[in-house]
Amino acid sequence: MEHVDPAVIKRSDTRSGCLCEFCKQLDPHFPKRRPIDQLVASNRKHTASAHFTEDGYVRHRVLELSRIAARLPQSAA
Repeated sequence: MEHVDPAVIKRSDTRSGCLCEFCKQLDPHFPKRRPIDQLVASNRKHTASAHFTEDGYVRHRVLELSRIAARLPQSAA
């Protein structure tokens, strides 16, 4: 998991985590995620790389990319 911050990888105590507010606000399926996939390091901003798990990271990035895609104007073909 080279994209995840090394400080997050080394930490195994999830008590230092908090729910990712970005994912919580934008993902309608957020409550159905595994609890560990909802957590980010509490001492960092709520970014994809702050997630404790690979699945949390990927879901966060998909949400970010979806927002970007929704803002881009459709090109005329």
